[in-house]
Amino acid sequence: MKVRNLLPDTVRKQTTEIDHPFYSLQREMNSLFDNFFRGFNVVPQGFAAGMGSFTPSVDVKENEKEVIIKAELPGVEEKDIDVTVTNDSVTIKGEKKEEKEDKEKNFYYMERSYGSFCRVIPLETEIETDKAQASFKNGILDIKIPKNQKAKEKGTKVSIKTS
Repeated sequence: MKVRNLLPDTVRKQTTEIDHPFYSLQREMNSLFDNFFRGFNVVPQGFAAGMGSFTPSVDVKENEKEVIIKAELPGVEEKDIDVTVTNDSVTIKGEKKEEKEDKEKNFYYMERSYGSFCRVIPLETEIETDKAQASFKNGILDIKIPKNQKAKEKGTKVSIKTS
């Protein structure tokens, strides 16, 4: 849709696109953003989906014995992952690195992208931090943390009286 189609008929008949102040403002703003991002060789965040940011999907389950956390980390290597368990949370940190290279007879193309991520999962139950276990296979991080014995026993049965 052109700019003049958005203007009332009276304004549209009197001026052309080139003369209209909104058109010149839009042109100047486009020029300003083009010049600003030209030197960085990047696309502003939000213009391309997923550029420069990565947030892993996380599933958290709890049963009588333990808390189970599964995180999807495709393209991340085991050496680039750090898991920290505290009394009230689990922190998953890491870095994703990707490099693409394409060589042909008349051209050479290389693209590198990288970024770090951090997910903090709050825990509301008492756990045994020293017995936590983590495994990583096929891009899935699996963390199992046993519950504290006190947490298992905390539940109190309440009798219901009828009147």
